[in-house]
Amino acid sequence: MTEWTTSAGAFLLGRKTYEIFAASWPKSTDPADESAMALNTRPKYVASRTLKDVSWNNASLLQDDVADAVAELKSQDGGEIQVHGSSELVQTLIEHDLVDELRLWMFPVALGTGKRLFGQGTIPRSFRLVDLRQNTTGAVLHVYDAVTA
Repeated sequence: MTEWTTSAGAFLLGRKTYEIFAASWPKSTDPADESAMALNTRPKYVASRTLKDVSWNNASLLQDDVADAVAELKSQDGGEIQVHGSSELVQTLIEHDLVDELRLWMFPVALGTGKRLFGQGTIPRSFRLVDLRQNTTGAVLHVYDAVTA
């Protein structure tokens, strides 16, 4: 997870994920925690129709057309833009062909019910498995590249 998080040039978050992250990550100030340092210092772009401002260090609010704003961000030279959580935002990004890669963690836990990442109304899209890693707890990371037509 640290390797993944520290490879980001910026983070793109939906409102709910932003509020959760902003409430906890700024309290992680240990310089040895590379994930916390990345999240606390690198640019964060927040997609929200309801927030009026964001106060977490280096956070900016994307209030207008999110697809246009993300396309503009992707055209700039700022490195990898990662989305963590933010399932509703991910649906919008997939719909507008703005997802280059999916990294999905699967944990060996049966919850019975819960929120689906690819629920009803998901736009059909093809992805190709390019990497598969398992950690010591049994969680598996699947990495998929977007398949272009």
